[in-house]
Amino acid sequence: MSGPLEGRRALVTGAAAGIGAAIAQSLADDGAQVTVADIDADGAARFAAQIGGTSWAVDLTDTAALADLTLDTDILVHNAGIQHVSPIEDFEPEWFHRILTLMVEAPFLLTRAALPGMYERGFGRIVHISSVHGLRASPYKSAYVTAKHGVEGFSKVTAAEGGPHGVTSNCVNPGYVKTALVTKQIAEQAAVHGISEDEVTEKIFLAGPVIKRLIEPSEVAALVSWLCSDHAAMVTGSSYTIDGGWTATT
Repeated sequence: MSGPLEGRRALVTGAAAGIGAAIAQSLADDGAQVTVADIDADGAARFAAQIGGTSWAVDLTDTAALADLTLDTDILVHNAGIQHVSPIEDFEPEWFHRILTLMVEAPFLLTRAALPGMYERGFGRIVHISSVHGLRASPYKSAYVTAKHGVEGFSKVTAAEGGPHGVTSNCVNPGYVKTALVTKQIAEQAAVHGISEDEVTEKIFLAGPVIKRLIEPSEVAALVSWLCSDHAAMVTGSSYTIDGGWTATT
């Protein structure tokens, strides 16, 4: 039996591990031919082989290399991201620039490269893995929060322009997901706040959600797969929280 995305081509950035890998796996399970894009060339190649896809080793902060790119894909998932935790007065400008380049400018360039083909075929699904921090702010994450708020606006503009051409654009806004990036944040937050890592998890990461656990990558991936399906053809310009009730209660 063919899946709901049979015959579709998908590109997922930051897909060698974590949330991106879960999304790539879910899209492949639904029948899509998936390109695993990641700066980790070996990791991307290994995971692509596991899901029967292809790999693309790419540094998305090298925006000059993306300026004249053409992407022939039906589905584009912007997932690649990094984090840096620091008070504003100590936040290194290089880090701020790098985060915005990777998480705002690169999605713009990839979307720009993919839209002509999507318009020609009359179909496209663009999904931004945003965050609760695209809707809310937390201290010490100035670059990340700024980038995610920027992505929210860019997604809505893409929805407005792409709608007449059969292209949808949406954001998925998870809270804290059980990934290596979050594990790294726990250690950084412990250092910034001067508390233990267990206290960071309990008092910071799980303070907002009413469901007191980290989110599984597969839960994010399931929502992305639905947004990429024909069932979500009328869903565009939206932001879907998957945060255990965090934004409902703050």
